[in-house]
Amino acid sequence: MAINLQKGQKIDLRKDSGEKLTSFCVGVNWGAIETMKKGFFGTKKVIEDVDLDLSCILTDENGQLVDYIYSPDYNAFLQKSNLPLGKLTTTGGALKHSGDDRKGDTGGDDGLDNEIIAVNLNLLPSNVSKIFFFINIYLNPGQNIDFSKIPYAKIRMYEGTSTRVEKVHSQYDIVTDASYGGKGALVLGKLYKRNGDWKFDAIGEPTADKIFIQTIQTILNNFAK
Repeated sequence: MAINLQKGQKIDLRKDSGEKLTSFCVGVNWGAIETMKKGFFGTKKVIEDVDLDLSCILTDENGQLVDYIYSPDYNAFLQKSNLPLGKLTTTGGALKHSGDDRKGDTGGDDGLDNEIIAVNLNLLPSNVSKIFFFINIYLNPGQNIDFSKIPYAKIRMYEGTSTRVEKVHSQYDIVTDASYGGKGALVLGKLYKRNGDWKFDAIGEPTADKIFIQTIQTILNNFAK
């Protein structure tokens, strides 16, 4: 049975059999904003796309950045800022991102994750001791969205691939916490190594960051050391 995580909860990465969980997916699933509006010809459904971006950074035991994943869609901005360009796979292939979803589900939860990072802990460099997962709301022109306006958003860890769920290990409902209202970024949680074993901490900390580069700095300053 999947573990329903609470904010701040820490769990071991083990299967029901007791075997270590080393290869799995971290997926985020969310819905577009759907409202009914009255018009001249009656009531119609209006759909507002929601673009959440799932990213992660890898750090060493001293909290220094080792590697990262974030969307290449930001590369035009990053080039102007002389910052490292976005990529969907870490060096060595330990983590792989499924790609950007800019809309969210319509017509209710389809049960599939919109953005997924596949993780293979066995491929990690030996100096990596923490992996932080975080999401940012990308606002299109004219949008004013925070987590309180998104109908649902969930994170889960499961065995399988980016296109097939075999067994859900743990899950965490993001938007049920009232403290997320008014915020557009969220530090979801971290994988961390202790005494040779990997564990997961459901951090669930919202931030006022406007863009993912700020969230990376927030993590390095407040959570990585």
